[in-house]
Amino acid sequence: MKNIIIDEEFKSLLPALDEKTYEMLEENLIENGCRDALILWNGVLIDGHNRYEICTKHDIPFNTTDKEFASREDALIWIITTQVARRNLTPIQLSYFRGLHYRADKIILTNAKGKNQHSEVVGQNDQQPPNQFTAQRLSRQYRVSPKTITRDAKVANAIDAIGETSPETKRKILAGEAVLNKRDLQGLSSLPKEEIEAVAASIEDGTYEKTKADAPAQVGEGDAGSAGPADDDAAESIDKSDGEGLRLLADADAAIGRIATDFQTVKMKLAQNGDKTELKSALEIYIGLLTDVYLRII
Repeated sequence: MKNIIIDEEFKSLLPALDEKTYEMLEENLIENGCRDALILWNGVLIDGHNRYEICTKHDIPFNTTDKEFASREDALIWIITTQVARRNLTPIQLSYFRGLHYRADKIILTNAKGKNQHSEVVGQNDQQPPNQFTAQRLSRQYRVSPKTITRDAKVANAIDAIGETSPETKRKILAGEAVLNKRDLQGLSSLPKEEIEAVAASIEDGTYEKTKADAPAQVGEGDAGSAGPADDDAAESIDKSDGEGLRLLADADAAIGRIATDFQTVKMKLAQNGDKTELKSALEIYIGLLTDVYLRII
């Protein structure tokens, strides 16, 4: 049997199975064996952590297969995209994964030796700043606006900073058990380490209260022709007891309100100078906003 390495960062990217699902997987493996190979990268387990844990516990034989990646960031991106495609993630988890993907891809893009299938830039994109290109490309991949991607990076930074102080608090946030929403986390990302530690402690002991700075932004903020802070997070301000339907409705309402406000400005600029570039850019963002909500319904 191979000496398999467990990387805690990679393992933390896998949303924990609930007790019932874990028991069903355990029963299936005991009865039928482990049919799917565990996936390794340089001896590090990158897919199949639950199966590995159960097989090790019950001495169930398993096979492994190896993948090749140019860097740790590439392996991280593979794990993220695999999980997003495979699982029904919460909005916070999805935002966190997009933020991690953005962060990892920036490292690859800014490394002269790091270009690969995820980051190869040709033609006119060679002239674009890495951050701008990365946000635009990932916005198309995940069908959200570029600004959503950059805000997701702030969410990921805040969650990881909280996790350094309290792994349990990080788990609660990603599981949707904490009182923070994505807008709260975006604000926390810029706080000093000491304040983040204080927030993590207050979340863990149940005394955390939102400050004025954490309050949800109003629909209509942001530059005309671009996605403002309200475009994909409005539903987060509704209490969870109101139900997923109302949160989705609030998201759709915020996106439509944003589009209606911005489009008037775009139309005036088009009438003044006849330049269709801004109209094209605005429409791409609007499509992304509505698609983001739509994909959470189907």
